[in-house]
Amino acid sequence: MNAWQKILQIFKIPELRNKILFVLGAFLVFRIIANIPVPGIDISKLRSFFEGNQLFGLLNLFTGGAMSNFSVAMLGLGPYITALIIMQLLTMIFPGLEQLYKEEGEAGRQKFNQYARLATVPLAALQSYAMIGILRNQQVIGFLSTFQLFTTILVITAGTVFLMWIGELISEKGIGNGVSLLIFAGIVARFPSSFRQTLTTWDPTKIPSYLGFVVIGLLVIVGVVIITEGRRNIPVSYAKRIRGNRMYGGVSTYLPMNVNPAGVIPIIFALSIMLFPGMIGNFFANASTPWIAHIARFLRDVFTRGQFIYSIVYFVLVLLFTYFYTAVTFDPKNIAENLQKMGGFIPGIRPGKPTSDFLNFILNRVLLVGAIFLGVIAIAPNIVQGATGVTTFAVGGTSILIVVAVVLETIRQIDSQLTMREYEGL
Repeated sequence: MNAWQKILQIFKIPELRNKILFVLGAFLVFRIIANIPVPGIDISKLRSFFEGNQLFGLLNLFTGGAMSNFSVAMLGLGPYITALIIMQLLTMIFPGLEQLYKEEGEAGRQKFNQYARLATVPLAALQSYAMIGILRNQQVIGFLSTFQLFTTILVITAGTVFLMWIGELISEKGIGNGVSLLIFAGIVARFPSSFRQTLTTWDPTKIPSYLGFVVIGLLVIVGVVIITEGRRNIPVSYAKRIRGNRMYGGVSTYLPMNVNPAGVIPIIFALSIMLFPGMIGNFFANASTPWIAHIARFLRDVFTRGQFIYSIVYFVLVLLFTYFYTAVTFDPKNIAENLQKMGGFIPGIRPGKPTSDFLNFILNRVLLVGAIFLGVIAIAPNIVQGATGVTTFAVGGTSILIVVAVVLETIRQIDSQLTMREYEGL
């Protein structure tokens, strides 16, 4: 069966077809919102500002151009992701919050996510005020009255909450993770304009550089696929049990441990943190106090995308967030307890705490490879751009990583839906 027949097979299953169409419809709504500007803004000045600023150009990429349009969805899902980061960091400080997230099952996680949604509203209002202040300092937008400022903040905050709601609906009724899919849609939406910009600035003398960039880009994609699909299989055996006249167990299987169990989340978390110093620097760059303005300009210059310090800090944050997010979502103690309850054991390892310690040992070894590889791929485009000088079509390793990881995860979920209905996977 070829690829086209498999795609047609997917659309023949009503439930799966409806989920895919729902996701595509959500993408359409997202793109419409991203092109509805807030009233009273000079769009031409705004776009020229984003074209000349790498930091805000990166932000604009993840919102699918919504920021350069000063649309009602200009912040994208940034405040929601920031709220999730804060909530997950708080689990390390407050044991009750950690218990809610890890031990109270699905109901606890829903309550945890509800707290993150509530925290998104003030964060969106704060970020929209900061963004307006930055643009006013850069003389991109003119004077706003108190009523205009309040209305603009209210509209932008409402746009973020609406996008958050769409993302939750995709996770609930569609295929894949809604937040990741909306970020994916924003990145993909910028590809045509990036390609058009490359054609308009075509320089035949740079053909070797273009070819080198394409080759390295393909290698990055291959590396992302390998690291996303790579896993360490831990053998698990189940003891024989007799219930009535029947015997259960006595089989052997394996526990898959992914090389990168955190997926694309560490990249998104690291980017959210990395953008703050540059935003603060831009906000206070024209401050009246000289020493504040000097520190602000230093932060702005240091945390410019492509700088050496930017790449080092970015790499370290990706490593830390990979371990942190895995520690929050993957609990070796809980897995060991569940194996013991079901009569399962790892050959040569005693049940209980020894099993938990063994899983933790294997996880740390496997995760180190995944975290380093993830960090290298994240900063690779900065190195490539410095070596080749090609920046017009450089969507970035982060963008490639997110796109490939989301595509792989979506295909995996479609495969599980097909297998559940006894169809052959993609």
